[in-house]
Amino acid sequence: MRAGLVTALIDGLFSSVLSVLAYSSTPARMFKGVASVLIGDQAMSGGPPTAVLGVVMHVCVAFFWSAVFLFLVLRAAWVRRVLASRYGVIKIAAAYGPLVWVVMSLVVIPLMVQRAPSITIRWWVQLFGHFPFVGLPIVASSVRRSPAGTT
Repeated sequence: MRAGLVTALIDGLFSSVLSVLAYSSTPARMFKGVASVLIGDQAMSGGPPTAVLGVVMHVCVAFFWSAVFLFLVLRAAWVRRVLASRYGVIKIAAAYGPLVWVVMSLVVIPLMVQRAPSITIRWWVQLFGHFPFVGLPIVASSVRRSPAGTT
């Protein structure tokens, strides 16, 4: 629960700030764009309920990828070993966050919208942004720490 909530919040804030500062847009428009993956291009002319649908979808995706990570931790001894190593959380987050973006942007979204992805500067910003704003919240929120600070 914690990983999904923290990730949804941090990534949502990152995307919202990015949409305003870098793309001269609004968070509502950005979340309508998320909703458009499910309901099509008419989402962009939708009202507040469409933006709320985008927020709900965003939160569901954050929970999904958090659950996938927890599954990996439980099933893959090598992930637990890396997590237990020095800077293990950062190492795993640096791989997992961008992996989430690659799968979502190159597989999931294109399958849903029936359109090939376009690799632009925005795509690369998202790729690199998924390390600190998706990977790190998921991994850091999911790892149990002992009182001594070890995993």
